[in-house]
Parts: sequence; C-alpha cells; structure tokens
Amino acid sequence: MTFKTSARARHAWRKLAPLALLALGGCNFELFNPQGAIGEQEKSLILIATGLMLLVVIPVIILTLVFAWHYRASNTRANYQPKWHHSTAIELVVWSIPCMIVAFLGVLIWRTSHTLDPYKPLESRATPIKVEVVALDWKWLFIYPDYGVASVNRLAIPAGHPIDFKLTSQSMMNSFFIPELGSQIYAMAGMQTQLHLIANRPGTYRGLSSAFSGPGFSDMHFDTIATDERGFQQWVSQASASPLTLDKTTYTTLAKPSEKDPVRIYGRVSPGLFDGIVNQYMAAPNHGTMPMKTMAMRHDATASE
Repeated sequence: MTFKTSARARHAWRKLAPLALLALGGCNFELFNPQGAIGEQEKSLILIATGLMLLVVIPVIILTLVFAWHYRASNTRANYQPKWHHSTAIELVVWSIPCMIVAFLGVLIWRTSHTLDPYKPLESRATPIKVEVVALDWKWLFIYPDYGVASVNRLAIPAGHPIDFKLTSQSMMNSFFIPELGSQIYAMAGMQTQLHLIANRPGTYRGLSSAFSGPGFSDMHFDTIATDERGFQQWVSQASASPLTLDKTTYTTLAKPSEKDPVRIYGRVSPGLFDGIVNQYMAAPNHGTMPMKTMAMRHDATASE
C-alpha cells in the first residue's frame, strides 16, 4: 500500500511539474526589467537588500540540514554533550554579522528613502511634462494641463523627459503603478499626491492599479506609450484634433462607475478641472454635512448592486 501511494504521488508530480514551469514561464518580472532611472535604482535596492538578508538565511538553512544529518540517531560518531551551554566565538558570530547587516541596511534605506522620494523632482536638462492623474471607478484619467488635452486609459509620454505626476481619486483610494518605470503612489479622494518618473527609452509599458478598489479592479490598467520627442508632439496634435471636450458636465458622466472602458481622447479640457476634483469634497461653509462619508456610502451602495 505504501508503494502504491508513493507511486501515485510521483505520477502526479510528473504531470504537475510541467504545468508549474509553464506558470512560471508566464510571469513577467517587470520590476527586474526597469526602463527608467527610478526603476533601475529600485531594482538595485531590492537586489542588495535581498542579497544581504540571504547572507543570514542561507547559512542558517545549510547549518540546520548539516546539524540534523550529523546528529542523527544512527551516527555513533557524533559528539554528544548534554551539559554544553555556551560558546563566546559562536555568540560573537551569531550576533555580530546580523547587527552589521541591519546597520548597513538602515543606512542604505535611509539614503534611498531620500534619493527615491516620489515627491522629489528629477534632475534633467529635458523639459518636464506635467500630467494630472485621476483614479476613477474603474479607469484612469490623464490630463495634460500644458497642452489642454486628456486621455482615458492611455498615458502618452516622451522618453527622456521627466514626468511630473499629480494624483487624486474621485472616490475609492487607489494605487498608481508602472512597474518598469518605478515607484507606486497612492491616489486618494480629497487629497493630492505627487510622483516623478522617467522613461529611458521608447516603448510600451504596462500601468495598473495595485490596490483593490472594487469589482472593476482587475481591468483597471492602461498602456504607457513612451515615444521620442517628435512622436509625442504628433500625439498631442492628434489629441487636440479630437472633438470631445472634458468639462464638469462630461466629467460627471465619465466619473460614473464602469468597467473595461476603451481608450478615449479629449481635445479640450476645462482649466482647473483637476483642482476642482481634488477640492470637491471639502465641506461647504453653510452645510453641516460630511461629503467624504456621503461619497463613501454612495460608492458602497453602487458596489453592492
């Protein structure tokens, strides 16, 4: 019976192993394929921190297996010392190495927390591009205030130019993330956050929401199209030719919860629209209401339908 059970297990493993390899082959390790300066620095930080921690983990695993094998019951040559209780040399190694690693990681993280601060503008000779981002249910709105255009679920940027993001949310808290370019940052209703990224080279990079925000969360993603300077100017010209206008009325319609929205381009955007979205939940002086609470209750009711 024991032989039959182990044989079945081996047979099942032979079938499942190729499936596991196929699953791993489908993984896209975007964090380890950075296409921007911020992403490259974050990749280095991840690898250095992981390597330092493995300096403790790997020896512990190896020594655990070695001790278990050496002091097994069948090994009569193992030196049994039931009264042994202390070794200064072992204590020195066990405590000094982790302390040095923790100290090094502390300095490293302190430095990178300042150099990779998402609010810190990037140094570059190229002109920064301003993009105002609004997390909607369940889509992304990108407003280009210097060009008077906007897009839904597609972010166009020029490679080699710093991108200065200002972010907010219409209702639910969300998280804006382009893994190949770098840091993620939260977008929250009634608040404004900032993020600075850059694409080193032209390409198409996946953007997504990395914080669950309701039933349409899984489809809340977008393409970041990085082109050269000429390609970006052509996109701006094409966007300006769009007949669609984004004002308070059309924004109210756009802000309604929807899923799998197609790419949309607006050729004209009302000035100050983003600031109005950020400030829309501020309590009015003549009303004793709590707009944020009302908004959250309305969203919960919509999500439960």
